Amino acid sequence: MLNKMLWFKKKVESVMNSERQAPAVSLASALYTLSLFYGAGQRLRQLGYRQNIIPTRKLPCRVICVGNIAVGGTGKTPMAMYVAEKIKQFGYKPAIVSRGYRGGAQNRGGVVSDGRSIYMGPEQAGDEPYMIAGRLKDVPVIVGKDRFAAGMLAWNKFKPDVIVLDDGFQHLRLQRDVDLVLLDHLHPFGNMHLLPRGILREPISALARGSACILTRYRADTAGSAASSIELIRKHSPQLPVFTSTYLPYCYGIRSGAHISMDGNTDYLAPEAVQRSIGTKIFGFSGIARNHDFQDTVKDLGFQIAGFFEFSDHHRYTAHDLTHILAAAEKADAQCLITTEKDLVRIPPENPFHIDLIVVGVRVSFGDGEEEFMTFLKEQLSQIKITNSK
Repeated sequence: MLNKMLWFKKKVESVMNSERQAPAVSLASALYTLSLFYGAGQRLRQLGYRQNIIPTRKLPCRVICVGNIAVGGTGKTPMAMYVAEKIKQFGYKPAIVSRGYRGGAQNRGGVVSDGRSIYMGPEQAGDEPYMIAGRLKDVPVIVGKDRFAAGMLAWNKFKPDVIVLDDGFQHLRLQRDVDLVLLDHLHPFGNMHLLPRGILREPISALARGSACILTRYRADTAGSAASSIELIRKHSPQLPVFTSTYLPYCYGIRSGAHISMDGNTDYLAPEAVQRSIGTKIFGFSGIARNHDFQDTVKDLGFQIAGFFEFSDHHRYTAHDLTHILAAAEKADAQCLITTEKDLVRIPPENPFHIDLIVVGVRVSFGDGEEEFMTFLKEQLSQIKITNSK
């Protein structure tokens, strides 16, 4: 039964991501019918907020939202961290609020980190908030499905000047001052269909709510595709500023058998040891939205992939999974393992690997356009009038 469910899930995902014309009678046509109902519901919901039929709430500080209108990995969390770090450099005091997806605290809410100490593990905080708490210093991290309640918790405890929402574009109940909409530069709207026929969470017209659009994963060799995407965005939202960004990978290593944690107590490999691993046979695994992209990154970094295991997005690793990975790595004669920073937080702290583990994280870069984006961000923040602060 489980295998059939997984098969059907993959079938649906292939239809959602396909840009080919589907036969009149097919799974695609059934999903398209469902997407019509989904779209009608989305439009009614947005109308309710526009007409103030559904009330909205405002926090007593500035709010910047980092979100998207399509499912899949557009890199919202690295962008939220980037924005928080930059506005801190501007002299503001930021905090990050996340839903805490799949974390035990997402319904009740709570403080993951006060910027110094981490109070929740990934099971309670959720993968991304726990990773943020480990990466950012002096930036509190709060989780909660109710973003207003989570924002007020942040305000009451830490009095931030700016709250950065990680993935909150569809959370219309909370008023935002700046909405940054992230889109993949190669396929910003997928096949142009709403869920479940396509990847769009809401109609493309929702871009009008944005303050700016950021095309992610930009590369010089795909500049033509980015230009086409910008033209498409301009068609729907002519006045929307558009920026391009990329994600720069970085690596660090965890010594074989070392305790795994984001609190700084992990036994890391020296940078030279990580560098020596490049060019050697390595076994990879990941459970993210874009596993194939991670494999490409590993190759681009110079590692020789001896084998690779793919898991579903947000997969939480069991002891059986890790034993299976290690056995496959040994069979492939791999000298070490490699995974993503997002996957690292889902591996139990008691590291069962008796070979070294290389971890790949990503940082945001706007390249030559960074000054322009910084100017935009500063201007947006300076224009916000705070009337509810105490």
